[in-house]
Amino acid sequence: MGIGEDFQELLSNLQVDNAATISLRYGEITSVLNRKFRNTESKTANSLQIGSYGRWTAIKGVSDLDMIYIMPASKWSDYKDGGQYKLLKDTKDAISARYPNTTVKVDRLVVCVIYKDFHIEVQPAFEQADRSFKYPDTANGGSWKITKPREEIEELAAANERKNRNLRRLCKMARAWKNKHGVAMGGLLIDTLAYNFLESTDYFDDRSYYYYDYMSRDFFEYLSNEKDHEFYAAVGSRQRVRVKKKFQKKAKATYDLCVKAIDASGQKNERQKWRDVYGNAFPAPVKLEKQAFTYVFRDTEEFIEDRFPVDIRYDLKVDCKVTQNGFRTNHLLEMLSKHIPLLRNKKLQFFMDASDVPPDCSFYWKVLNQGDEAERRDQIRGQIVPDDGTRSKQERTSFAGSHIVECYAVQRGVVVARGKIRVPISWQEAEAA
Repeated sequence: MGIGEDFQELLSNLQVDNAATISLRYGEITSVLNRKFRNTESKTANSLQIGSYGRWTAIKGVSDLDMIYIMPASKWSDYKDGGQYKLLKDTKDAISARYPNTTVKVDRLVVCVIYKDFHIEVQPAFEQADRSFKYPDTANGGSWKITKPREEIEELAAANERKNRNLRRLCKMARAWKNKHGVAMGGLLIDTLAYNFLESTDYFDDRSYYYYDYMSRDFFEYLSNEKDHEFYAAVGSRQRVRVKKKFQKKAKATYDLCVKAIDASGQKNERQKWRDVYGNAFPAPVKLEKQAFTYVFRDTEEFIEDRFPVDIRYDLKVDCKVTQNGFRTNHLLEMLSKHIPLLRNKKLQFFMDASDVPPDCSFYWKVLNQGDEAERRDQIRGQIVPDDGTRSKQERTSFAGSHIVECYAVQRGVVVARGKIRVPISWQEAEAA
C-alpha cells in the first residue's frame, strides 16, 4: 500500500461507528418534543442536527452531540418575557417523563440528555425570518441569543465541494490529531481553522489522498504560525468561536513530526511516524521478523483507545517532581528546558494539572519504557492503571532510555482530556520509570 491508501484507511477507521444509535436517540428526543409542543409523533420534523455531527465532520468516539428543536412560533408568547428557564425546564420535563431512567438536566443554554457513551445537548429555539435561531440563555436573569448553524453547515458543505472533498476529511484528521495529542479545541474551531487553511491555498483543490501527507504538513505549519486569538469568525456564520487553549506549540511539534514522516517515505518506520501524528487509527506498520540477536520481550503496552472512546475537550498537563536525598527538588519540565540530565537513584512523583477538567472525572496512568534496555529487561510495561486517588504516580529511575508517562481523564466512559511527559533517563551513571 502507498501513502494514499494509508490515508484512505485512516479516514475509514475514523468513521463514526454508532451512527444508528445516535440517529435513534435524536429521533426519540424529537418525537417526545413534537408530542409535547405540537401533538405529533414525527421523529424527524422540527429538529436540526448541528455541531460536528450535523456538519459531517465528527469521528469515531464523538461524545458531545447537539441538536436544535424548532419551537412552534405560536409558543413564543409563552416564553418571550423572562421565560428562558421555563422553556428549558419544560423541555427537560417532557424528556424525563418519557425516559425516566435517562439522566436529563438543565444547563445554562441547553438541556443535556446523558447516555452511556455520549450526550446530546438539546437547544429549544425559535426560528427567525433570516433562518437564524433565537435561543434561551438563563445567565444573569435570562436573555435571548442568536445562533446561525445552517450557515455553518451550508458553507462548510459548499467549501468541501470546492476543495475536492478535502475539507471534511481534513476536519476529521485534525480531530484525530486533537485526540492523540490532548489538544483542547472545540469542533467548530477545528472546522473553522481547516476551512481557513484550505481557503488560503489552491494547491490541494485538485488533489486527494496521495497528497494528504503534504496537506497534513502544511496544515500544521499553518496552525503553528497563527497569531494568538481570543476567538475566530466561524465558518459560514461568522459568529465568534472561542479559543479555549493555545494550540500553536503542539501544532509546531506536529509539523516537525510530519516532516520526519515524509522523510521516512518508503521506509519500514513510515507508518509509525504517521501514527505519532494521528494515533492508532492510522494503519499499523507491517510486522517484520525479528533478527536472531533481537531481545525477546513481552509487548505489554495497552492503548486507551481500546478501552474508552476518546473525545478530548479539556486541557490536562503532566509534570514531575524529581528528588534525591541530599539534593533539592527539581521539576522535570524545567530540567528538560535547561537540558539538565535525569540520572539514576531519583524519586519521581508525577502529578497532573487538570484545572478545567470536570470534577466527576476519574483518572488513569500509563508508564511506558522504550528502547533496547527496556526490551532486554523485558520491562516495557505500558499497562493502563487507575489513579489511586492522589492524582499522582510514584516511580523511580532505574535504567536509561526514553520513557513516557501519560495521564487520562475519563468522564462518563469517555476520555475527555489527556496529557503526557517524556522521561529521558541519561546513560550517565544511568540505572527510568
